[in-house]
Amino acid sequence: MNTHISETTVKAAKPPASGYIILFDDKLDGFGIRVTAAGTKSFVLNYRVGGDKRRCTIGKWPMWTADAARDEVKKKLLPAINGGGADPVREKKARRTEPKLADLATDYIEQHAKMKKREKSIYEDNRMLNHIILPKLGKSRVSAVSKRHVQSLHNSLRKTPYQANRVLALLSAMFTFAMEDNLRRDNPAKGIKRFQEPKRETWLTVDQLHALSDALDAYAEQDAANALRLLIVTGARPDEVLTATWPMFDLQRRIWTKPSHHTKEKKIEHVPLNNAALLILRRMAEHKADVVHLFPGRESTDPDKPRGARTTLRNAWLQVCKSAGFVTPKKPVIGKRGKPLRRWKPSVRVYDLRHTFASHLVSRNWSLPLIGKLLGQVRPETTARYAHVADGAQREVANDFDNVIEMKKLA
Repeated sequence: MNTHISETTVKAAKPPASGYIILFDDKLDGFGIRVTAAGTKSFVLNYRVGGDKRRCTIGKWPMWTADAARDEVKKKLLPAINGGGADPVREKKARRTEPKLADLATDYIEQHAKMKKREKSIYEDNRMLNHIILPKLGKSRVSAVSKRHVQSLHNSLRKTPYQANRVLALLSAMFTFAMEDNLRRDNPAKGIKRFQEPKRETWLTVDQLHALSDALDAYAEQDAANALRLLIVTGARPDEVLTATWPMFDLQRRIWTKPSHHTKEKKIEHVPLNNAALLILRRMAEHKADVVHLFPGRESTDPDKPRGARTTLRNAWLQVCKSAGFVTPKKPVIGKRGKPLRRWKPSVRVYDLRHTFASHLVSRNWSLPLIGKLLGQVRPETTARYAHVADGAQREVANDFDNVIEMKKLA
């Protein structure tokens, strides 16, 4: 016999000696309360799809009230079932088997990033995934990640706006990839406003370059020191130097040919080598081992896996900057003996060596288009950021007007 399902009847329902019983509602077909021998009470709905019987669990009492469960059935479940043939049970099972964001991350790296991105970009993507994104969202189902989740993660990184925006861009690319694979209909990272990124125009003076040169000469690991020296004298991007191989260099013709998959603009570049770069490369060539990379990484434990390139200069740069005096203190950490350990961070970035190269050339009155070509920059506005450095040279040109007319007569 059916009864009216209410808070009173649910509360009064007694558990059976074993198994479970279901008390069905007297007015809403299929709606009922299931009571187990352990005393657990859950609201359920019996229904049919294509002639097959189904039972959907709505939720447990008292987290769900009788009225809330009834409204769920009347306003959502039954209209979906009767209107479009939706099957809540099948959809629930599908959600359980749906990939998580961690699965999407793996597919994105393997099927997209490794096919279309440079090694440095893949390295950065993996770093952001492993240290920022996956610890927060990795266990979430792909369809369950909302715009609010992405916004919250982005906001949590507001103290590092560059990093925050790179994380947002990566998530956006991943969800676009998910949409192409029919895992989502929308991109929850779209429409979220990026943080403003103040442009850093740091570049080293001649005196600072001399201090850096002395620090490089004193650094124990000269392989890393040579990589930093090449960055200084060529203005190349760090990953272009680290991934460079000996066949790219023609020391007789003084040319560095960068293949398209090594350059940011995805174009082959033929870069002339200056005397300083030639001196470094010829000195390295005299002592190079039987390896293809200029700066090989650690040897692999797998004998069948070829030795790759070095991936970072982070520690080398920190040590060189400490020696040159280009560091600022970080918050100390407590060591094993309970004493605070001093820590440092560079006050200039490795990438600032590229800015230094360009800025000194601009200050010596070389044209922006020519410098842009040397740096491998296709868009003129990218090189235009160095225009302010030419103020000194421009002032000399302006002052030359003194030779045209006696300024004292106008003063």
